[in-house]
Amino acid sequence: MNSQLIEQLRLRLGANGLPYEIPIHPQLVHLTLGLFIIAIIFDIAGVLFSLEKPIFKFLGLAAIRSSFFDVGWYNLIAAATITFFTVAAGFFELLLANPPVDQKSAWGLSAGWTMLLHGLGGVLLLGIIVAMTVWRGLQRYHWRKDASRQVQWSYLLAGIAILGILFVHGTLGAQLGEEFGIHVTAANTVAKNVYSK
Repeated sequence: MNSQLIEQLRLRLGANGLPYEIPIHPQLVHLTLGLFIIAIIFDIAGVLFSLEKPIFKFLGLAAIRSSFFDVGWYNLIAAATITFFTVAAGFFELLLANPPVDQKSAWGLSAGWTMLLHGLGGVLLLGIIVAMTVWRGLQRYHWRKDASRQVQWSYLLAGIAILGILFVHGTLGAQLGEEFGIHVTAANTVAKNVYSK
């Protein structure tokens, strides 16, 4: 925990080690994940539309291919925007973390290494998501604007690969909370009671 930062900002930390009751970073992470996953799924649905069209017709759903691509595009823009706030909140909460020093995660990493990898990975993923948004925008407005299929197969494959990277990165974040108890109210309360005895 960075005590100088706490003193400079005059923060009053709660039981979870944060100046607010509910950590913001995990909430924004799930929003980023949901928006990115929806963006890729709807772009895949748009590409495979000719196969799905009979299913939509059978279910009585009026769907057009461009609508799937619209949902994919706007969700990706939202994911790129929210990710800036996600990373910022993550670094703020990371600065206030008080990690255990003698504990290892299920992956054999210390809390410090897990925090470092998760922080660097967050910045890397921010760059990747912004790059994907630029790539998607170029496809939508320049390269494939007159094509019925707005996205390239390489874009979809990259999106699926990024989902895998997000899974690994999310697991590191989950280990910080679950295994190391960082910013978990119950874990901090138990630790304070143990140290006070």
